[in-house]
This record gives sequence, C-alpha cells and structure tokens, in this order.
Amino acid sequence: MRDRQPPTMPFASHSTDVPVPSHGRDRQTGARLIGFLVLACSLALGACTSLPRAPYTAAEASTSRVLDIDGLRRYADDPVTKFSFEKDNSNASKSYLALSGGGADGAYGVGVLNGWTAARTRPTFSVVSGVSTGGLIAPFAFLGPQYDDTLKEVYTSGIAESLLNDPSIIRVLFGSGLFGNTRLRELVARYVGPEIMAQVARENAKGRRLLVVTTDLDTQRTAIWNMGKIAEIGTPEALKLFRDVMAASASIPLVFPPIMIDAEGQGRRFQEMHVDGGVTAPVLTLPEALLFQGSRLPGSAKMDIYILVNKKIERNFELVSNSTVDVASRSLSSITQSQTRSIIFSTYDFARRNHLGFHLSYIARDYPAPPSEGFDTAYMRALYQYGYEKAAAGQAWTSALP
Repeated sequence: MRDRQPPTMPFASHSTDVPVPSHGRDRQTGARLIGFLVLACSLALGACTSLPRAPYTAAEASTSRVLDIDGLRRYADDPVTKFSFEKDNSNASKSYLALSGGGADGAYGVGVLNGWTAARTRPTFSVVSGVSTGGLIAPFAFLGPQYDDTLKEVYTSGIAESLLNDPSIIRVLFGSGLFGNTRLRELVARYVGPEIMAQVARENAKGRRLLVVTTDLDTQRTAIWNMGKIAEIGTPEALKLFRDVMAASASIPLVFPPIMIDAEGQGRRFQEMHVDGGVTAPVLTLPEALLFQGSRLPGSAKMDIYILVNKKIERNFELVSNSTVDVASRSLSSITQSQTRSIIFSTYDFARRNHLGFHLSYIARDYPAPPSEGFDTAYMRALYQYGYEKAAAGQAWTSALP
C-alpha cells in the first residue's frame, strides 16, 4: 500500500482470535504464540504496573470530539437519527462492500478483490467498511482496481510476517502488548500518505463513503470512522488520525498495544484508547438500530450488500485437546465465529425486508490448508490464490446463508 502513483494498468480481528494451526510445525508455532499470550495474560494480571493516563469521565466521553470537529465518527449503537442517509429516488443501484477481520486470512479477501477485477464484474462501491485486517484493506478496495497490485504486495510478499517479530514479556509487564506496534505503524505509514488521503477525499466529495471500525475500550463501543471526512481536512494532523484509525482497527489486544487518540469533551482534553474493531464487531454492515431493532432503511435506494468474510464461518467438528492453550484458542475462535454469523444472519434478514441484494463470500470449510499462525507468507500466498481463482471464475459469491 505504498503511497505512490497508481499503475497505469487497466481496469476493496485479522480478528481478535489468534488462529492455531492443526498439524506439524505450524501447530507447534501456533501453540507457542497462544502459550506466550496466556503467559503474558497471567503476568499482566499479577503485575502492578501500567502506563499512566489522564482520567476523564463518561460525561466527557459522551460529548467527545476529535480534531475539534464533529461527525468524524459515529458509534454502532447510536440511534438511527445520528446517521445520515441520502435520499435517492434514482433507479441506479448502489453497492456496499463490508470487509471482515481475519488476520492473515485477509489474503483471501485480497485475492477475491483481484480476481473480481480480472473477471471484469467488480463494481465501484458506493460504501466500503473495514474491520481489523479489513480496515487495512478498505482504503485500497475503496479506491479501486488501480491498487490491486499494492494489496497483493502487502498480503503475499512477506512484509506482514515481520509484524510478529520479537515478542517481549517486558512489553506486557510495562506496557500493554506482547509485540510493539512500531512495525504496524510503519506498515500503514509506508503505504498511506498525502496522495492516498487526497484520493479518498475526492471520492468522498462525490458521495462515496469509506468507513473503518475500531473498538473504544473506555466506552466499550464500536466506533465507525468516516475516513472520507477525515481525509477532506487535509492537514498533517488529519493524516496522522487517518493512519492511527487504520492501525487501531488492526491492533489485537495483548498482541499489539492500543492506539491512543487525542480527543476533547466538555472543554477538557484527554486520550481515548482504541483497539481492534473485531473486539466488538467482527464485520460492520449496518448500525445496530437497523440490524437488530426491525427498522427499515430510510428512503427507497436500491443496494447490493457484499459481505467479504476473511475466515471460515461454517460450523466444523474438531476433537479439542484438553489443554489450556487448545481450549482457549478454540473458545476464542468460536466466539468470533458466532458473532460473525449473527451479523450475517441479521443483515440477510434486513436485506430481505428492504428488498436489497445480499451477497456473501467466505473461506470454505473444506479449504485444505490449515489455519496460519501469525502471518505465514506461504499460507497467505496460497489463500490469496484460492480467493483469486474463485472470484475470477465467478464462484466467490453466494446469496445463501452458511
């Protein structure tokens, strides 16, 4: 995602669960990482150290603003009246791409996007949302096929593998993450610069929307950031916030430290603590008031909703070893899977009520490769190719529930 002029060639948790492989060397390395996290949790719970923070109140949080500007973000549990829906009486159909978390499995989503381009059936999305690894993909999926090569580079070249180098218990004892976030921040900064932000701002001015999700740990709420509105500000501070939101969306708790975002409320300045969006929302389709309260979409716009899930979501049997590491891993995976399925089923019901198109893509249960621990390059390349071939053949999307 290097901030460079796009090529002239023609033409969008990771989740909070850390996947553990099932066989051989991969299983051993996966178990070591989970074991490291369990040990880190135990040490962190017993430690008396924490990084200092300026206190602030719930009342101040309820009125907080970032960059002294209203409307840069909303929360998923806000009432429908807090969200703006453009009235559209035209016959033109809009398209909405929702990218889930999934860690290294984001290579699947990148493959699907690039294969979709090759099939010449990929639409220009009216709205793109991204969570976790989907939040890293989202700006480039939003800007279109000219960034296909950039996404492929990030997810198949081996760059991502360095994100989990050098684990340190010291960081857990005197900080809040097993790995520092320097490499994650550097990765985002390497590919997201003023030109990317300017392009996002131009598309936002046309009425298109780019949304990236983080979890506000202080309020336990799902924050939905309007990246186009941030981009339109165009200042160095806005660029820093743009990058911070992307990094926060992918900051798995315990693995990476949280991202602290400067805010102001009721005349006081403080820092909000943001982590992986997948903690509260493994994928974002619509505000909770629409999904779970039986509401209808305002207006009469036609829309196709595409949910690109970077993980397996079908139930599968596996005889789980009675060990702390395996039980913890399987439990976390089950929680994320259940949350994702709930959102998918609710979105399907919403689409039926509002006569919208519903399209779903995910990694099939029988995909032969075992889950990857960390960001294994060979696994990511194979998964990218799997997604690419499915999409290029027109077989990536289904309208049926899993």
